[in-house]
Amino acid sequence: MVLAAGTLFAVNGTVSRLVLRAGFDETQLTTVRATGAFLGLMVIALATRPRTLALTRRELPVLVAYGLAGFFFTPLLYFVSISRLGVGIGLLFEYTAPLLIALWARFVQRQEVRRRLWTGLVLSLLGLAAVANVWGGGDRRLDPVGVAAGLGAAALLAVYFLVGEKGVRRRDTVSLTGWAFGVAALAGAVVRPWWNFSWSTLSERSDGWPVWLLCCYVVIGGSIMSYLLIAGALRHLPATSVSIVAMIEPVIASAVAWVVLREHLSVVQIAGGALILAGVALAETARTRQPDAPEVPVT
Repeated sequence: MVLAAGTLFAVNGTVSRLVLRAGFDETQLTTVRATGAFLGLMVIALATRPRTLALTRRELPVLVAYGLAGFFFTPLLYFVSISRLGVGIGLLFEYTAPLLIALWARFVQRQEVRRRLWTGLVLSLLGLAAVANVWGGGDRRLDPVGVAAGLGAAALLAVYFLVGEKGVRRRDTVSLTGWAFGVAALAGAVVRPWWNFSWSTLSERSDGWPVWLLCCYVVIGGSIMSYLLIAGALRHLPATSVSIVAMIEPVIASAVAWVVLREHLSVVQIAGGALILAGVALAETARTRQPDAPEVPVT
């Protein structure tokens, strides 16, 4: 599930870049994505198991935190980051999230981890640095706003994984993801009202592709299907494992950009991709089986 979601997310990166090139801004794309996914998931839930959509007052704080962190602010900050640092550098900052989750598990939840987890994380981050080609970029990658946005996206991505791990214990995947997208859609409508959108952009083309068709992929493939897969994976794996395996996304994203956008990879970047996979495999075998830890609220 995580591998499939990573592939869909990776393709979504290139598609989203094409949409942004056509004239959509970061907030507009985030809001369109969340609203379309919310409506699609509501239709699925109503057609299959409508009773699962019922909400309790106790669930609302978790749903709001889950929706804002993972479905609105994380993609919004990621879009801001790549607009100032470039896609590779932005992904490098965002994918420090697994390290933050591991630190949370070790020092807050007091969970035991084997030492090779840290070795695997270091290898993966070094591989991400190679894929992002941080040594070959210009001064633009050091833009302070872009760096802050990338680190903010990493922190919120970590919150998304941790809160999602709690959320899947209480409700099914479709309703959980649907309501989370609903929270993101509402937040987007407040930040950027719909009457301020440039709808004429949908009739244009970006690199030969109709913008409306690209937006359809962003909603269906890059949102509904991918987030359902991640939420489903959290039923079988802890947040640490899901976030670590998800680190292959930059590798696949680079390959997609190579084919579609002609962004060729260097030998160093290809080696970095192999290093990431090695680090993921090493870190994934470092998990220890323990009884369920008490729930720790996300602050």
